[in-house]
Amino acid sequence: MAIQFDIAQQFADTVTAVSPLGNGLINDTFLVETASTSFVLQRINPQVFPEPALIMDNLALLNQHLAQKPGAGQPLKIPGMVKTLKLANFYQDGQGDYWRGLEFIGNTESLEEISHISQAEQAGKALGAFHNLLSDLPPSLLHDTLPGFHIAPAYLSHYQQVLQEAPKPVEEDSLYCADFIANFQAIADDLEAAKQQGLLTLRVIHGDPKLNNFLFDRDSKAIVSLIDLDTVKPGLVHYDIGDCLRSCCHDPASDTFDLTICTAILSAYLSETATFFSAADYDYLYAAIRLIPFELGLRFYTDYLQGNRYFKVGQPLQNLQRAVSQFTLCGSVMAQEAAIKALIGQLRRC
Repeated sequence: MAIQFDIAQQFADTVTAVSPLGNGLINDTFLVETASTSFVLQRINPQVFPEPALIMDNLALLNQHLAQKPGAGQPLKIPGMVKTLKLANFYQDGQGDYWRGLEFIGNTESLEEISHISQAEQAGKALGAFHNLLSDLPPSLLHDTLPGFHIAPAYLSHYQQVLQEAPKPVEEDSLYCADFIANFQAIADDLEAAKQQGLLTLRVIHGDPKLNNFLFDRDSKAIVSLIDLDTVKPGLVHYDIGDCLRSCCHDPASDTFDLTICTAILSAYLSETATFFSAADYDYLYAAIRLIPFELGLRFYTDYLQGNRYFKVGQPLQNLQRAVSQFTLCGSVMAQEAAIKALIGQLRRC
């Protein structure tokens, strides 16, 4: 931790300890303790985010926008920035890596899976509150920190190029992934086509609202914050709600989609977003729920074929296994299409 300790001292002059924090797949994250407080230190992955300064500009804009709202941030809090001792938004080390400090929200915990239906309700409510709080922030004011992110047709095109150059799949899991993509590739264009037709509107989105990015208060068990804001950008809220459902409704033991958890999340989410959710927004909810596990499976499998360049792995086949899991989950969503559409119709009428 010697290097991280030296970096932390660029943000505070009384650093007492630095320790790893979380299990994110992109950035390196640490908890820094000082004589008076604690903060989060992150190395921004330059291969994923080539312009880290734009991320910090977006975060500053979000904090400024929410600060102007009476009572904003209560109960949903967005982590503030911790500037360097020289009052910069980030620190660039000798290797060219960018580091940033963020407010540490104490007495909280993140979850890897839903264990009680109230947690699902909290996730839906918090994501809806996030979208509602930012619904009056023009998305054009935000930088697109990750161009192409969540654009499934582009992921599919990239996959097809990689497939031409990669060795022909021979492993059973690899063949399963290749066949699944070939059979269902048409769904990749569902949301982008609707956007191009003017049916779906660009709004400010989180970009990565998986379950472990929600912070639960240890005492009240309520969600008090939504973190990991690197991917905040102009986009479709459908990407967010689809990814939240993908994460929370995924039963890892069977790779099936839990409709009970889906019901709790969607009910809570739509109660928060009723003021701006349109008829077309409802029309494309199922497409979003189906698309996101397909999209993530596609990304995992492509990364596996390219030698695991993007997502962190513990062993060479991990991205392949992740892809199989997501495609199996996508299949479970499609098997429950009638029930999911019936649920959406019921919530729409309410």
